Amino acid sequence: MIPGRNFPPRKPTRRENVNETIRAREVRAVFPDGTAEVMPTAAAIRRAQELGLDLVLVSPTAVPPVAKAIDYGQYQYEMKKKQHDAKKKQHVVQVKELKFRPNTDDHDYDFKKNHAVRFLQEGNRVKAVVQFRGREIAHTDLGRKLLLRFAEDLTAYGVVDGTPRMEGRNAHILISPVKVVVKATPKEKAPSAKPPAQPQPPQTEPPAPPQA
Repeated sequence: MIPGRNFPPRKPTRRENVNETIRAREVRAVFPDGTAEVMPTAAAIRRAQELGLDLVLVSPTAVPPVAKAIDYGQYQYEMKKKQHDAKKKQHVVQVKELKFRPNTDDHDYDFKKNHAVRFLQEGNRVKAVVQFRGREIAHTDLGRKLLLRFAEDLTAYGVVDGTPRMEGRNAHILISPVKVVVKATPKEKAPSAKPPAQPQPPQTEPPAPPQA
């Protein structure tokens, strides 16, 4: 006889936040007309169902917990849409690597420099690597000059993190995108109203001296 296996108990598949899965004895129920009332959970569920809605727990840590009478299917759709929009707005910074040789020609250099500009404008970091092969390792100064030239050509788009470094037979430099600070345009000052002119007192001629 094969002995039975001791499987762990299964976790409940339903989340305890909708209708009968709410464990709280009473909730602050909020209904579509804007009314909110502290009432037994069973009574709040019945009232929500009479409206053709679900009672959804939205603030389980409140005292008492807050539940809303809403369409749970529509609620799930809106929550997923918000999460999707939030992920789209998030930007994951990547490190884009560009490889050079000590004797890279100008055409290839400009081609990769344009790629670096685009990467930096997208908010990514750029790692420029100069690879030395064979006897080229004796001319690491050429690689260093190329990296410094590359960094100088990108000063309008990126900031160099440190100086060129050697790792084995490669030299590299890391460039981070420049954070663009938008300066607020100063508001034009409204022309100040001139104070009204004060009335001048009438000028009187001095009396003529008496004739002898």
